[in-house]
Amino acid sequence: MRFRQYKFKFYLNARHGIYKNGVLGEVHPHTWEIVINVVKGKDETVKFHHLEHRVEELLNRYQDKTLNEIAPFDMINPTLENMCEYFKDELTEILNRNGWIFLMMEMSESPSMSYVVSLIDDSYTEEMQTINSLTDRILKEIKQSRD
Repeated sequence: MRFRQYKFKFYLNARHGIYKNGVLGEVHPHTWEIVINVVKGKDETVKFHHLEHRVEELLNRYQDKTLNEIAPFDMINPTLENMCEYFKDELTEILNRNGWIFLMMEMSESPSMSYVVSLIDDSYTEEMQTINSLTDRILKEIKQSRD
């Protein structure tokens, strides 16, 4: 195997209120669990603390705050789905800058409810039978996006 897959877990303690029909609902706290699945080259040195530090820097901007008062959630409804999409984009940038490849992210606001975003979509599920073919596909997409 040319690559190794890792899973990281992070926690975000914050408050939010959801807008429904233009009206802000009750602001309430959560401890969101954020799980990311990533790939790193097998021959590369893995500096876990470096990546963890970068992710914690991102999350610390929101830690113990009301999300509705902080960009971008002062402009977009801080639903689980919107939060997950935003953090996926931010985390993907951090991962790419540090030599990691994003595969999947799961964000939970309770033990029974999660939202998942992934680079794997239904159009090539059959093609992705092994981690090697998945990684090859992702590397190709990353290369194409940089060109």
